[in-house]
Amino acid sequence: MDVYWKDRPDSADDRRADDQLDDERLRSPLPDERVDVAVIGAGVTGLSTALMLQSAGRSVTIVEASEVAALASGGNTGKASVLQGSRLRQIRRSHSARVTRAYVEANLEGQAWLAEFVTAHEVPVAHETAYSYAQSMAGLAVVRAEYEAAREAGLPVELVDRMSLPFPFAGGVALERQLAVDPYRLMLELARAFVAAGGVLVTGVRVRDVHAGDPAVLETDQGDLRASDVVVATATPILDRGLYFAKTRHSRSYIAAFDVDDPPMPGLFLSVDQPTRSLRSASLRADAGAAGSRLIVSGNEHPVGRVDSAAARAEDLVQWTRRHFSGARLTHRWSAQDYESLNLVPFAGRMPRGRGRVWFATGYAKWGLTNGVAAALRISAEILGEPWRAQQPWIRTLGTRLTVPSDASRGISENAKVARELVAGWARAETRTAPVPRPVEGAGVVASRGGVPVGVSTVGGRTCAVRAICTHLGGVVRWNDAEMTWDCPLHGSRFEASGRLIEGPAVRDLPATDHPGGEF
Repeated sequence: MDVYWKDRPDSADDRRADDQLDDERLRSPLPDERVDVAVIGAGVTGLSTALMLQSAGRSVTIVEASEVAALASGGNTGKASVLQGSRLRQIRRSHSARVTRAYVEANLEGQAWLAEFVTAHEVPVAHETAYSYAQSMAGLAVVRAEYEAAREAGLPVELVDRMSLPFPFAGGVALERQLAVDPYRLMLELARAFVAAGGVLVTGVRVRDVHAGDPAVLETDQGDLRASDVVVATATPILDRGLYFAKTRHSRSYIAAFDVDDPPMPGLFLSVDQPTRSLRSASLRADAGAAGSRLIVSGNEHPVGRVDSAAARAEDLVQWTRRHFSGARLTHRWSAQDYESLNLVPFAGRMPRGRGRVWFATGYAKWGLTNGVAAALRISAEILGEPWRAQQPWIRTLGTRLTVPSDASRGISENAKVARELVAGWARAETRTAPVPRPVEGAGVVASRGGVPVGVSTVGGRTCAVRAICTHLGGVVRWNDAEMTWDCPLHGSRFEASGRLIEGPAVRDLPATDHPGGEF
């Protein structure tokens, strides 16, 4: 499970015990027999794809390394909106109006499927107006461009002048009847529906590799699983086929929940200028011993492992909220990680060198609740063999789009940053030589021991030493002082202080190292 420095508001005391997947019927062992489809990952894409295929009569097994909704799928802000900050403006600047419209149609399809599911399964949902807004007059040009791109793509958006709000709002673009949900509760209900349809859910089992063939073979830490088709539904692919780790960029965002004296304003707010500020209210559940609503604020995103202090970013978000919402009382804070396609449109479909049996999806740029379901719709249609003519036009458009010069430029720029981080990480490690003093509680340092970077940290009174070289492509990891983790600045892999893998593209832990004579 991801490592939080406080529980998110739908966890701990705010969850009822029967909200947990503690029924043994929902925690199956790895099947011995061949299955039709193996899905890797129990987030929004994996769960929705698996449910669609299981409901269509395929035998499906989900294999999840941790728990259902363990990472961003269960820890996001719960916005299922087609108005997404300045996303449409960005896509339209690099792609045709046809591609931008297809992106909107994909998100609308994903949103519609989600709306039908939450209604059928009685998942609480709010219909809110989404606002992409400028925090100052300087951002109004972006608001206008987003409005024009949205209108061109067929969305019934409206421009909004100043509103009476407690935070800076210079104007925005609005889209009515967007969805807001509790993402954790949604993931649990997707998992329950999948198992009720006859699907097999395996948690706590990590997939190390996939061998494409007939059948495809999933190599896991508890044996092999054979399947006719495989869906890689991890946030970033755990397979390096297609080099998608180099075609996306990673970021972490910080999220905080507050009790406030006055009811929070209605609406789903996301700034188009920096630093990002995202706000919404979330209803508390009376059956969990609470009532009313909380304010949820997020933002201050940054590339994984590329800031000196993640804790400072998190604290800045808290202080911003307290400045603008008098009496705001912090209740929970956490973070989430996502990946953005360098051509701005998510990747979904067949994975290269997968012999037509391996599918994947990634690059949602924080909009997984709609994009993830859209990817599931496309992947399930292709696995079920629906002909192109029977599929939605947006599938054909997004599936045949071409790389444009601006896509290549972003790719060159991002991978140049990765190369610099690779060199800088090894250079930083050489500036400190082991042994080092035992770090204070919550601190971690990287030092060189015989030319090998070693990470030493103290968490919960326990000091651990690990080989500080990411098991994906050899980047030197950096200490995350907010979540007490080792984060790789190259492609976003993260590890607990003990070296245990949290999320990848890495698929293996950081090895523990010896400390001769008790020294670190």
